Amino acid sequence: MKSGMLDSPGGDLGTDLLDQQFAVKMSGQPGGLSDLIAAQLTRQIGGAPADTPDASKNISGALSSLRKSSSLAAYGANTPKPTANQSGFVSRHTEASIRIEKETGIPASYMVGQAGHETGWGQHEIKMRGGKPSYNLFAIKADSSWKGKVAEVTTTEYVNGVAEKKVAKFRAYDSYDESFRDYARMITQSPRYAKVSQQTGSALAFASSLQKAGYATDPNYATKLSRAIEATQRLQQRTQVVAQNV
Repeated sequence: MKSGMLDSPGGDLGTDLLDQQFAVKMSGQPGGLSDLIAAQLTRQIGGAPADTPDASKNISGALSSLRKSSSLAAYGANTPKPTANQSGFVSRHTEASIRIEKETGIPASYMVGQAGHETGWGQHEIKMRGGKPSYNLFAIKADSSWKGKVAEVTTTEYVNGVAEKKVAKFRAYDSYDESFRDYARMITQSPRYAKVSQQTGSALAFASSLQKAGYATDPNYATKLSRAIEATQRLQQRTQVVAQNV
């Protein structure tokens, strides 16, 4: 019921979206809204009773199409359209990240999202001298404990909240798999990030924990990273929905 005092466009929008979600859930359930609609239409056009085998065969294709479209519509509501760079990056690195997730427990979407944020979705990957790829997707610096290859690049650091350009040394690998594995090893084994791997319940909690541990100097790092992770999750969910309904 509407009181008139609390009515607003925002409230109407929320109610409409909730109704849409109820409709989607009901249409996808056996004996739900879509089945009832199909039965009623069958009776109105004089076809076979809705509970006969012939009627079930006749409407099964229509119900399948309805459920597919409902799932896609539910996914697409109020979701920003991903860029080609985002889609390509997520598709390219999801398989490797899933392998590392099985080894370490860090969600694949968190790793791909962070890699996307650090590299501008693959547009600004760290390069070796001469342009050779470093395969460093997480901007992990080469400290005194690193004995492998190194890439030196100019980067932006925040000192007391002020952005400054500095030349820094970064780790270099032979493959993207090595980059994911080294990142996961650092997050799960370094005392500095001991609390991070315990904050996988949400993208924001994970990103905030990384910022508190000093992963990056950007004061807005947690907000930016959580958005990148959520964008990755949406892309992966869309891929799953499409695969299930093909």
